[in-house]
Amino acid sequence: MGYSTLVVGGGGREHALAWRLAHSPSVERVETAPGNPGTAALGPRHEVDPQDPVAVADLAEERGSDLVVVGPEAPLVAGVVDELARRGIAAFGPTAAAARIEGSKAFAKEIMDAAGVATAGYVATGDPDEARAALERFDPPYVVKADGLAAGKGVLICSSLDEARRAVDEVLVQRAFGEAGDGLIVEEYLRGPERSVFGVCDGQDVALLAPAQDYKRAYDGDEGPNTGGMGAFTPVPGFGLDDVDQLRGSIFLPVLRELAGRGAPFRGLLYAGLVDTADGPRVLEFNARFGDPETQVILPHLASDLGDLLMASATGSVRDAEVSWHDGAVVTVVLASGGYPGEYEKGIAITGVDRAEERSGVEVFHAGTRRDDEGTLRTAGGRVLNVTARGAGIDEARALAYAAADDIGFEGRMLRADIAAGV
Repeated sequence: MGYSTLVVGGGGREHALAWRLAHSPSVERVETAPGNPGTAALGPRHEVDPQDPVAVADLAEERGSDLVVVGPEAPLVAGVVDELARRGIAAFGPTAAAARIEGSKAFAKEIMDAAGVATAGYVATGDPDEARAALERFDPPYVVKADGLAAGKGVLICSSLDEARRAVDEVLVQRAFGEAGDGLIVEEYLRGPERSVFGVCDGQDVALLAPAQDYKRAYDGDEGPNTGGMGAFTPVPGFGLDDVDQLRGSIFLPVLRELAGRGAPFRGLLYAGLVDTADGPRVLEFNARFGDPETQVILPHLASDLGDLLMASATGSVRDAEVSWHDGAVVTVVLASGGYPGEYEKGIAITGVDRAEERSGVEVFHAGTRRDDEGTLRTAGGRVLNVTARGAGIDEARALAYAAADDIGFEGRMLRADIAAGV
C-alpha cells in the first residue's frame, strides 16, 4: 500500500507537486485542497481554506491522509503544520516558528547574521524617517522590501533616491502591502545572476535539489515590475550539482543549526534565493516552501520518488534519501493575465490547453484557472498557466514550451518571450 497524500494549495506549484506525487511509486492516492481544474484530473479536490489549520487537519483526518504536503507560504505561517503535528499527522513543511524565515525578512536577516551566512547589507526598520535616512547608506539602485508576506510583490527596486523615498512611503505610510508593511528592509543591491537552490530538510540535514533559474520581472529583458515569476529553467549552465553541494556547509547547515538552536527545527523545503556576485554566492532571500515557478521545472526533471523524499523529511532523515535526475532540460513559460502584476480582469475563456498537452514532453500546470458551470476553462488569477516542456537540451525544451504556449489563447494573454533565451 502506498501513501495517501493531501496537497494543500491551489496554484501552479501545487499542481506540479500533485502531478509528480501521482507519478511516484510510493504514492497510492493524491488529493488537493482546494486544488484547481488541473489537479482535478489527478484525484479528489476539497473546498477547504488552506490558511485554516483546524479545517485542514480535520480534512486530513477524515480522508486518512498519510502525508500532508503544504504548498504555499501563508498556510505555513498560519500554523497548519503545527496543528497537523498536534494530531500526529505527518506533514511536509515547517512549523510557524520555523516558517518565520520567510514570513519576516528581518527575522531571516537575523538568522543569517547569527549563522554567518553571506547576504546583502541592510537596515530593518518600521520608522519612515529611519528608512529614508538608511537609503543614504547605499548606492543605486535602491532595494526596499516589505518585511512580511506580499505574494511576491513586496520588493521595490528603485533607480533614484527620490523613487526609493516614495517606495518607503508606499510601504510604511500608504500601507500598499497591508500588514506585510508593518516594517521594511532597505537593502544593498546585489549584482549578478540569480539562482534558486532548494533543500529538502529534516531539521538537521538537507538533501539538495538541482538548481533552477527564474525570471521575476514582468517584461522581456528583465524590465517592468517584480512578479511572482514569469518562467524558469533547469539545469543552470555553469551552476551544477557540484556547485550546489558546496552550499551545504556554507548556507544550509548553518541556518538549520541556528533555527534548531532557537527551538524551531526546520522540516520541509528551505529555498535559498542566491545572487552569484563577484565575491561569491550571497543569499538574497529564504523561502519556507517550494518556489513558483521553479517547482514546475524541477519536479519534471526529478527522476527519483518524490513521495519517499517528502516523507523522509516529514518523519525521519533525508541523509539516505535517493535523489536522481533525468537527462536533458526543462523550461516553463508563464501565461499571465493582461495587466499582471497590477490590476487584471478575471473570468476570460481559455482555449487550446488540450491541444498543447497533446505535444510529447509538455505538461500544462494550472496556476489561476477555474471552470464555469458549463465546463469552460476561465482565468482566475494573475498567473494563469505554466506551460512546461522537457527536451534534450535547453534550446529544445524552450522551443517546445513556446510552441505549446502558442496553442493556448485567452484575451489579454501576456508572456515573456525571452525565458531561457541565450543560456
